[in-house]
Amino acid sequence: MKNYSIDLSLMPTTLDLWHVYLIAAVLVLALILIIVLLSMVIGMARKAKHLPAEIVKTVEVAAEPEIKIVEKVVEVEKIIQAPAPEPIVLKESTPDAALQLLGLLQKEARFIDFIKEDIAAYNDADIGVAARVVHEGCNKVINEYFTLDRVRQDKEGSKVTLAKGFDAAEVRLTGNIVGQAPFTGTLIHKGWKVTNIRLPKLTTGHNASIVAAAEVEL
Repeated sequence: MKNYSIDLSLMPTTLDLWHVYLIAAVLVLALILIIVLLSMVIGMARKAKHLPAEIVKTVEVAAEPEIKIVEKVVEVEKIIQAPAPEPIVLKESTPDAALQLLGLLQKEARFIDFIKEDIAAYNDADIGVAARVVHEGCNKVINEYFTLDRVRQDKEGSKVTLAKGFDAAEVRLTGNIVGQAPFTGTLIHKGWKVTNIRLPKLTTGHNASIVAAAEVEL
């Protein structure tokens, strides 16, 4: 077996130019490696720092339209729940028809003469005769110019039941009114309603306020 030994006299004891270049190259490579590693570490740190902000920004942008939509829906719901009240329209009535009817009653039944007469000086028999004339004349006017019908067809004195939502213009409640419909009570009066009107047409320039012209005999 051979014995190997190292001759220390063969190792260089001085640095020549080649060794200087070699050492410089190693140092440069080590420096470059350190710079690359530091750049990677700094880059990863920056990405980790900016990532939460980007996520929050994306969530805010995505959620913003949804918030606006919810606000619009709430606004529409408020409008539906609280509608503006409709204005009450009052119909303007013209006095011509009433004056025309009053003139017809005066013409056929001497109605105004009877109402304005002071009957305190007359006895009951005289008043009864005058009332008969007025009654006949008024009945003639009503039958000629109006068609009347009963509001209720039930027999007077019978029990009737008014369901919820009944027309208060057709039925007037009297007595002890407690609670809400349905109501059960006694029919006192059947009521009247006009189903047709045949008043004559007025000529242009006719003064309907003159319900009875003054009479002058020559």
